[in-house]
Amino acid sequence: MNSARRLIAGVFCLLALTTEPAAVFAIAAETHEVSIQDYRFQPSSLRIKVGDTVRWTNREKRTSHSILFLGSPMLESERMFPEDSWSRQFVAVGSYPYRCGPHPEMEGKIDVVD
Repeated sequence: MNSARRLIAGVFCLLALTTEPAAVFAIAAETHEVSIQDYRFQPSSLRIKVGDTVRWTNREKRTSHSILFLGSPMLESERMFPEDSWSRQFVAVGSYPYRCGPHPEMEGKIDVVD
């Protein structure tokens, strides 16, 4: 077995034996896409699992947007200009309502389950 294959096999064995949740998330986590277009989040509601990531991409031609989570503490992304993206990994079960910072009429929600 060459050294590259041994290294890969060793990494897989180490991941299989570890009890660290982050290692499990690295294997099982998914990335979900939300498009921002026509002043809407598409889809506006997602149900994801703990450890998954959501990536929002601005598909508008001329407008900037942000993602503003209304919980405590409040969290707002940087402004996303056309074709910019922003991602967040969700590590706890719960409901995460959000809206666009500059356009409060644009609303969405992420539900995180086990």
